[in-house]
Amino acid sequence: MLPPLESDLLRTFVAVAESGNVTRAAETVGRTQSAVSMQIRKLEDILGETLFERGSRGVTITHQGSRLLDNARRVIALLDDTAASIRLPALDGSVRIGISEEYINSTLPRALGVFAAAHPGVEVTVHQGVSMANLAALDAGEIDIAVVFERGGHTRNEVLMVDPTVWVTSEQHDTHERRPLPIAAYTYLKGGWCDDLALKSLKKRRIESRTAYVSRTSSGLIAAVTSGLAVAPLSRSSIPAGCRELTAADGYDVIDFSNVILRTRSKGPNRIIDSMSDAIREAFRAPQAGSG
Repeated sequence: MLPPLESDLLRTFVAVAESGNVTRAAETVGRTQSAVSMQIRKLEDILGETLFERGSRGVTITHQGSRLLDNARRVIALLDDTAASIRLPALDGSVRIGISEEYINSTLPRALGVFAAAHPGVEVTVHQGVSMANLAALDAGEIDIAVVFERGGHTRNEVLMVDPTVWVTSEQHDTHERRPLPIAAYTYLKGGWCDDLALKSLKKRRIESRTAYVSRTSSGLIAAVTSGLAVAPLSRSSIPAGCRELTAADGYDVIDFSNVILRTRSKGPNRIIDSMSDAIREAFRAPQAGSG
């Protein structure tokens, strides 16, 4: 029977994995470099596995270390959420969130999990919608928080992340090699900024195309790509399994760099809105499942 894994060992392990450097990890966890090295060796002894390969420039996580990393993050998050739920005064009320479809299944669940652990008495309502609809709902007082896209570049809004829009193809079907190129789009006619920029990027590369699939949602575009019917402009963070970004090596450009921004309706302090906003910020700081 294996000895129990101590949370301190897991925290140190995650710090080393994320920094790739024992010295930086020691600063993160507030321990000496030698103490961090000892904790990693102790964890490796308990598991009977090598978690890092040591090199002159730092450490590289092994296959077994990568397997442990996701579970270690979940354990630490659960411990932190439990501590937060006990430490923070309970909130009672409601909060309404408007968020783009791209983050419904990735970032949002992390934020809701953290918030629910700390404030189980708050009623949460989520509105999935496009950015324009979410902003209109925010202005009308129908939602309290909006997570939306805007064009990249300088902004006065709070930027949660920069999420490039790229061409995506199926790894199995190599749809991008067909001519004319079958594309999935949000509209048949020009008018949407994403479709306009996507078509301009193809014209720049002199790639002849035809609209093979039209959808009002990104999930529809994802279905077109995964089935091999078409390539599509998607946020890099939402590239599905079995698909990949088309890069300059394939003859394609990044379509656009979009800001993902956070806006709230509160003009002054609001504990519920502020707490949910903090949970959303933390969720976006975590590694994105579909990124890379």
